[in-house]
Parts: sequence; C-alpha cells; structure tokens
Amino acid sequence: MRVLGHKIELLTGLLLHDVTMAGLQELRFPEEKPLLRGQDVTELENPDTFLSTVDTDWKEHDIETPYGLLHVVIRGSPKGNRPAIFTYHDVGLNHKLCFNTFFNFEDMQEITKHFVVCHVDAPGQQVGASQFPQGYQFPSMEQLAAMLPSVVQHFGFKYIIGIGVGAGAYVLAKFALIFPDLVEGLVLMNIDPNGKGWIDWAATKLSGLTSTLPDTVLSHLFSQEELVNNTELVQSYRQQIGNVVNQANLQLFWNMYNSRRDLDINRPGTVPNAKTLRCPVMLVVGDNAPAEDGVVECNSKMDPTSTTFLKMADSGGLPQVTQPGKLTEAFKYFLQGMGYNLHCVLCLPAPATLALSSLSVAYLKDRRLSGGAVPSASMTRLARSRTASLTSASSVDGSRPQPCTHLESSEGLGQVNHTMEVSC
Repeated sequence: MRVLGHKIELLTGLLLHDVTMAGLQELRFPEEKPLLRGQDVTELENPDTFLSTVDTDWKEHDIETPYGLLHVVIRGSPKGNRPAIFTYHDVGLNHKLCFNTFFNFEDMQEITKHFVVCHVDAPGQQVGASQFPQGYQFPSMEQLAAMLPSVVQHFGFKYIIGIGVGAGAYVLAKFALIFPDLVEGLVLMNIDPNGKGWIDWAATKLSGLTSTLPDTVLSHLFSQEELVNNTELVQSYRQQIGNVVNQANLQLFWNMYNSRRDLDINRPGTVPNAKTLRCPVMLVVGDNAPAEDGVVECNSKMDPTSTTFLKMADSGGLPQVTQPGKLTEAFKYFLQGMGYNLHCVLCLPAPATLALSSLSVAYLKDRRLSGGAVPSASMTRLARSRTASLTSASSVDGSRPQPCTHLESSEGLGQVNHTMEVSC
C-alpha cells in the first residue's frame, strides 16, 4: 500500500528534517536492543515462554454471565477514571498463548503497571478447562460480546481499552458496537469483519477432513511463508494448541468463529445510518499475514478521523509475539493520541521505520462532552532515559482523557486517516 503524506526522517538524534508535501513521514530508530530483552530467538520459540508469568499478582476469576461462565485473570484494581486494559485472544489460543510475550515485554510493563489489566479467556479455552458436555451450545460471536458487560460490572470498570486478536478482535469490536459507552479505545489485530461465504465454508470443511485441528488453526494464525520457514515457532504453537487447549472445546469455538456474520460497520457517509466504532481504533496486521486482506477491508469501512492502520513488516501472523517492541511503541503512541500523557520511556528493540500519514495530534474533543477542543499529547521525540514513569501524568490518575477525533496539519483541521507501516 502506498501512503502519501509528509516525510520526516528521525535519525539517531531524532532530528526532524526533509519535510515535503509529497513524501512520506518516517520515524527512524537506531538499533539499541535485541528482539526481546534478555531473550534470543530460541527462547522466544520455547513453549515455556508463552506459559510463564513474570508477575505473581495475577488473580483468576470465574464470572457468571447470561451465557455461562467466563474465566478471566486480572492484575491491579480500578483507580479513579483510569480505564482497564482488556484483552481477548484469537481462536486456538488462550490469554497466555496469545498475550504473554507481549505483556511480559519490559517496555509494555512500564505502561501496564499503571493500569488494571484484565485478560478474558473464551469459554472453555483456558488452561485446564473441563470439556463441555455433549450437546453444549457454544455462544455465538454476538453472545460472546454480550458476556463482557458482566465482567466490566463485576470489577467496577467504568470503561476499557480493548486489545483483541483475530476472533478476539471481532468480539471486542462487536462489544464496542453494542456498548459504545464502555469502550475508550480499541487495538484490533488481524480482524476480519466479513462473515464466511459458502466457498469459505466448504474450504473450512474440507480442511477439517484432511488436516488435524491444530494444523487447521495454524493456517489461520500463520502465513504459508511462516509455516514453511519459521518451523520452530510454528511447532511450538502446534504443541501448545494440541496439549494446552481442550480440543473438543476448541472445535466448538472454531466452528462458531467460522459461522460469524459480517461485523456490519460502514464508513460514515457511505450508507444511510451507517454503524461505526465511536472510539479511537488502531488496526494492526503483519505483512503477509493470513488476515491482511480482511484488515485492509476493515480499514476501508472505518471512520478515517479516528482510525490508525498499522502494518508491521517482518512480524507475520502474530505481531504481538514476534515484534512486541514495535507493537509496544505503537500502543504508547495510540494512548498518547487518546490524551494519556505518557512519560514512561520506550525504545524500539530493533532498527525500524514507522511511516505515518500524520504525526501532529493537536486538538481533542470528547465525544461525550460538549466542551471545546483541548490540547492533546502529540507524537514527540523518544527520550532515551528509562527513569521517568507514568505517575507524573495527570491524565493517568485524573479525569478521563478526551479521545482523538481530529488532526491538525499545516493546512488546518481536517479529516485524516492515519497509516503506519513498520519495517525492519
């Protein structure tokens, strides 16, 4: 995808220069750290990496909902108007397999330690889950979304910032459509807004006859290139999916995901009474990922004034596992764009280029308040000291920040679609 905009090259000293109207804005970061601090690639591909927990403060809960029990793990407690970071994993995974690498990344912990974090496991997908009885009707994707308000109410969250992958991204998007006042922002990775057609349905059925369930799920999670070339990581996930996740329960979740309906969202102004996500959204997909086409189409249906599209190079189907440093950096900027004045210091773990159609975030306006525009945090130069923290930011502990709805450039305020392309 070609992205037109300003060009900013940020070198070692993070100096801005060479701004043109026809070029592309770029942030260049020098190489400072390996892919994971203190870990090499073999450690990343070790099964224990996915299931280990760095923080011992996580507490497990089984929450009663209108459609059955939900297993969640939570760290911290709600404070003031601070939202909860709320995750939902992809089919074939659980919160540990999907998010441990990302949330255990040191720079991500610098952010999340100042928020309550809540991981949701889809019914029957958690480690050690009992097999559902014969005849059990797995909740539909809409019902999975309708289960989440019970979790929000149980813990007293006022609103959430959701991070979802694949099926989990679909569930969180559906949740935001049904309960928009509960969602402050969304990071949606590998989301496919389209339901399955007859051809897709037949292909899925044929695949189920010729492949094992773990292998079928792997083709959903990883690209063909990854399946061939990144055999150690793929084999690790094959073992975990086959041994950790209850196979009968997984089959029910897989069947329901492949029976989903269209997400029913449209860009405002394209159809009468168009439904859209009212919160800031960051769409994320790896280049060559199986979900790439779906995410691109989802981006075309989103409100361009509140959507950022992040396409990550060299990250494959699971960018939160293979490139947690880059994703953490993007998440930091996403929070800043929502009005959170983050003073924690984050650095990209490898040389990278972020191409954005706009860096200037000048004014914010709360969609729920009638007040005037408020100055916002902008994407500023990366500091290199790691001594600062989030606690000095008034927007973290104080009132709810205003989400980004408008961007200002040298041409004035206008509707701008943000696009980020990250490459090594």
